[in-house]
Amino acid sequence: MMRFFPFTLSIFLTASLLAEEELPQEPTETLDIEPPLLIQEIPSRDPSQTTPGVAPELDPERISMALEKAKKSAAAGERLYRSGVIAKVEAENRVLKVVRLEADLANAQLEVAKQNIASQQSRFDAAEIPQAELETAKSALVAATNESAAATARREKAELEAALLNLRRQKKLLASGSGRKSEVSRAEEKVTALQQQEN
Repeated sequence: MMRFFPFTLSIFLTASLLAEEELPQEPTETLDIEPPLLIQEIPSRDPSQTTPGVAPELDPERISMALEKAKKSAAAGERLYRSGVIAKVEAENRVLKVVRLEADLANAQLEVAKQNIASQQSRFDAAEIPQAELETAKSALVAATNESAAATARREKAELEAALLNLRRQKKLLASGSGRKSEVSRAEEKVTALQQQEN
């Protein structure tokens, strides 16, 4: 057994010497040892997370499917929070996402109603439909407008409450020594922006 030890040791040393010759000798030379990323970042297709400069998606069917998924996620989020799997903030964000998607759905339905009233008006002007159908489309537009306004108000209220809750949390963290002043100031800025937007 002891005879094989020097043999394996000599093979190991020879291999390490050969590998050492392949390394760059100058300290300015960089080593390319990082592998390329295999998973590329996929842009989010979530209608609730649109960028401010881009118009939100106005497909009511897609938004309603995303809303149903978000409702299931919010219901599961509460259960997962109680069992300690996710943080309370994550469960609250899931509920906030439902409110945002409800507002997006109401706005999309309002846009569809506006397009419908425009097409019905042109058809009425061409004498293709009676006055009763036009009035039905107008009443649907009024209902969609009211629902959109109510959903937008609920969204603004929920976002303001979430921002106030975040501000309280950040202040508690700062008082306990775990938070940073920049986080508190960022939360205060968000609250003031939402309050100004509401007024």
